[in-house]
This record gives sequence, structure tokens and C-alpha cells, in this order.
Amino acid sequence: MPVAAHPGKQRFDLRLIAAFFAIYILWGSTFLAIRVAVLLAPPWFCAGSRFFIAGSLLYAFMRLKGVPAPTAREWRTLAIIGGLMFAITYGALFWAEQFVPSGITSVLESTIPLITMLLEVFVLRQQRFRWSTVFALIIGFLGVAVIMLRAGNTHFGVLPCLVILGGSTAWSLGAVLTRSMKLPNSRPLTAGAEMMLGGSVLLALSFFSGEMHPFPHLPTKAILALIYLITAGSLIGFSAFVYLLGRMPASRVASHAYVNPVVAIALGYFVAAEPITLRTLLGATLVICSVVLTMRNNST
Repeated sequence: MPVAAHPGKQRFDLRLIAAFFAIYILWGSTFLAIRVAVLLAPPWFCAGSRFFIAGSLLYAFMRLKGVPAPTAREWRTLAIIGGLMFAITYGALFWAEQFVPSGITSVLESTIPLITMLLEVFVLRQQRFRWSTVFALIIGFLGVAVIMLRAGNTHFGVLPCLVILGGSTAWSLGAVLTRSMKLPNSRPLTAGAEMMLGGSVLLALSFFSGEMHPFPHLPTKAILALIYLITAGSLIGFSAFVYLLGRMPASRVASHAYVNPVVAIALGYFVAAEPITLRTLLGATLVICSVVLTMRNNST
């Protein structure tokens, strides 16, 4: 007679599967959702609305659960990190996706672990020098160069790609600074506050840049894309990320960095008819292999 599976264990496994689905598929699909939104509505307005609404909901939820509010010193840190990781990073990303296909954007954005390692090893000296790390970085940035060469021969050009890489650098700097700055103990509260502050900066940028004069009319597709980004991308995706971090090694959770581009390229091709060339595939392969090697070196 077969032994029935323990119900608690079964639920746990199903939750893990659902959480990995969220950070692999949902996060990978957000690049296409951003592309849909910014082709129909002002980019900084879209980015600001996404993070201000999602961040405010998450922050309010955690406060209602009884999590203490940040101190004045913690609010200053949250403003710095939120400015780097949400205002600058996503302000650049949303603006650039007006011109760059979502699949290529996802590959360029996946260089964040490479840029983070570059900062830690060569700029801030927080990680020891290894030749294996140098090899991984060379492969990754060679992949970026391949993609940039393609960009120079296409309608979207090199500048938006450089803007995406600049935004990725801001995220990496924020991630490195987070480890040495005083933040609230609650990870969800911290993320909610950072998104809320970063979103408010983006909305202010949208206002002063003239995007809200007159107030933008949002087509139905843009509204649906924003709702998807707020719920699936920010609330569900981040909740799954936090859930996995509490139960799995960080190196395994970080595997989304090389799965998301694959999902984004596939969705861009099959859903939005974005072209895929051999040069794009070569560049993406080099970047993804580099990310895998970098995270492997970082976990040993």
C-alpha cells in the first residue's frame, strides 16, 4: 500500500514551484509589458505610477501587520537606495524601451550581476580578485559589445542601450551600498518604502518634464500593462523573491538573472514579433553564460 505524501511537505513544494514561476516567468514577462506601456503612454509617468502604487500598497500592508516605521536615519538611507535602484534604474529602463526591443533590453539588464561584481572587485575592493571572475566579465561585456554592434546598424541606435547600462550601474551601486547602510529589518517594508520613494521621484520627473501637461490619456492596453506591472511584476514577483530568499540559497534564487532574458526574448519574438538575429542570440548567449559563471564564482 503506497504511503501518502505528507500534506505539509506537498504544500511547501507547490509554494516553491509557484514562487520560482513568479520570478522566472512573471519577472521575465515584465520587459514586454514595459514595452507595451511606453509605446502608448509617457515612460516616466508609467514607471512612477508602477512603483509609487506598488510601493505604497506594500508599505501600508506591512505597517498594518505591525512592522515598525523606519527611523529618520533609515528614511535617509531608503531615499538614497530608492533613488538609485528605482528612480534612476527604471527611469532609464522605461525611457529606453521606447526605442529598444524588450528582448534586447532584458539581456542588457541582465548585466547587473556583472556590473555589481565589477564594482565589488575593482572599485570598492569588497571581493578578492580572481582570474575566473575577470574571464567571466570579459565574456559578458563581449556579449554586450556584440549587441551594441547590432544596435549601431538598427533603428534604435546605441544611445538607448547605453542608457539601460547606466541604469543597471545605478542598481548595482544601490545593491552594494545596501550591505553597508542601516535599513529596516523587514525586507518587504524596506522594498515598499524604496519603491514608494523612487516612484515619487519618477512622478516628479514626469511632471517637471511636461509629461503631465496635459494629463496623459492612457489607452486600455497601457492601463492593462501597468496593472500587470504593479501586480505581477512588483507585488507578486517581489513577494515570491522574498519567500524564496527565506528558504533557499541566495545563489539559487539569483538564477532568475539568466532565466529572465530567455523568457523575455521568447515572448518578444512570439507575442510582439520582435526580430531575433544570430548576432542577438550570440550576444545573449555570451551575457547569460557570463552571468552564470559570475554567480558561481561568487557562491564559492
